[in-house]
Amino acid sequence: MHIRVPFLDLNAHHAPLRSEFDRAIGEVIDSGAFAGGPFVEKFEAEFATYNHSRYAVGLGSGTEALWLALLACGVGPGDEVITVPSSFMATAEAITYCSARPVFVDVNESTYTMDPAGLEKAITARTKAIIPVHLFGQVADMDPILDFARKHGLFVIEDAAQAHGAEYKGRKVGALGDAGCFSFYPGKNLGAFGEAGAVVTDNVELQEKMRILRDHGQARKYRHTMIGWNCRMDGIQAAVLSVKLQYLERGNLLRRVHALQYDRALHGVDEVVTPLEADYARHVYHIYAIRVQERDQVMWLLKEKGIQCGVHYPVPIHLQKAYQSLGYKNGAFPISERIAKEFISLPMFPELTDAQVEMVALCVKEAAAAAGDPSKKEIVSRFRPGPKSLVPIR
Repeated sequence: MHIRVPFLDLNAHHAPLRSEFDRAIGEVIDSGAFAGGPFVEKFEAEFATYNHSRYAVGLGSGTEALWLALLACGVGPGDEVITVPSSFMATAEAITYCSARPVFVDVNESTYTMDPAGLEKAITARTKAIIPVHLFGQVADMDPILDFARKHGLFVIEDAAQAHGAEYKGRKVGALGDAGCFSFYPGKNLGAFGEAGAVVTDNVELQEKMRILRDHGQARKYRHTMIGWNCRMDGIQAAVLSVKLQYLERGNLLRRVHALQYDRALHGVDEVVTPLEADYARHVYHIYAIRVQERDQVMWLLKEKGIQCGVHYPVPIHLQKAYQSLGYKNGAFPISERIAKEFISLPMFPELTDAQVEMVALCVKEAAAAAGDPSKKEIVSRFRPGPKSLVPIR
């Protein structure tokens, strides 16, 4: 009998902390500080300290974090921002909502993060900023990106939405560029009870601009010095995040333990490419994404065995219908396009048991072998691909 393994189990994560959440939320209710206020300020101070940054600005989502960071850097109409097509749509959306143009460079096939070698061809006189994405908890190779940015006078805004606690050469991500953007979507390594996000920075001017922008452009009440928006973090989300931040390092350590267990169990399996931890990085495995051929078949076989998996992300941003106006075609970024067809995200959360990880790895080996073995056509032929065969997960 197979053990059924969920892709994510938030109940297992939250149950031991329920009394702490009840206390924290109760304090918000008693105070009435629901939008911004002291609980947000407390979390901002804690998150800035955790990331070794001078400032943290609490916001309503990770998408708003990217958007306001770009606006604070002065990105606007006619500007271009270089990023990667292998990311969640929000990375490019934030650029577009500044009335700027996303310009893509391909990723490194080993790390799935920005290939610095592509920057020289992507830069133009209109380039204003670079957004490297720390995908899946893996850190982009920041030194050459930062060197390039300094040479050309560009801002660097880190998309760290999947990389809470990840490190580059011993330094926390988010504190490496001009600003670092985080999402606290519920399934993240540090997740809220809804939508929330934050930007960390050492730049006093940037943080001041973002604080004004997030509150309708108000420098003080009813005194609007800029045209802003409502991007405030809720007090309840801040209180919950303050509780969960205390357990982030423990959770990241457990993710790394599970990743090592997966690595060892899948070592030498020719049909499976496991994720690499770059020699400069501390990977925090928000996602443990393997690569296989015959991805749909493998996923279907895993589902049959009770293993719940996901796909991040089946269509690169440059090939999305929403961005067809940019004029990119198939083949523009071959690595991003190839890996998008091969990724399978395996179950990964701190509360996974050793038995669950072992079962997932065993089923992956069996499914990958069956999908690629012509002698097992009777198994694979049971697969009937359909529109719901892929389940993208944010």
